[in-house]
Amino acid sequence: MALITFVRGDITEERVDAVVNAANSSLLGGGGVDGAIHRKGGPEILAGCRELRASRYGRGLPTGQAVATTAGRLPARWVIHTVGPVWQPDEDRSALLASCYRESLRVADGLGAATVAFPAISTGVYGWPLDDGARIAVRTVREVETAVDEVRFVLFDDVAYETFVGIE
Repeated sequence: MALITFVRGDITEERVDAVVNAANSSLLGGGGVDGAIHRKGGPEILAGCRELRASRYGRGLPTGQAVATTAGRLPARWVIHTVGPVWQPDEDRSALLASCYRESLRVADGLGAATVAFPAISTGVYGWPLDDGARIAVRTVREVETAVDEVRFVLFDDVAYETFVGIE
């Protein structure tokens, strides 16, 4: 079982083997974490995403799945892109959110990553309630069998940090 740590900070600054990107299905950049990773990581990340779109993911990456590219100029080796679900109050999509964490760790294992940094997937513009998103994230990471040594949740503000730490 991986050691789970919590950090308040900027995920683009984390010195880890792999940073998880809360991507949109196009894989071509966007807002929030996705935009920050693409901006700071540089054109190498976008080029890797375009290759994925041109080959296996012509219609985009499905929600709950994960793929990896280079990390470009980030202080990580890889970016693992995963598409979180948009929160729907009348539909339970928690299995898709859990899948983002599970699949990202599966990809990390395939890469041989020992350290992985996650954002709070789907809790920004996708509207997932922070407390529920944190509970699903931490529970899923605890349950997944992985060779990853450390899973680091990197939370952008104090509210998200306190919410995730409160799950422990």
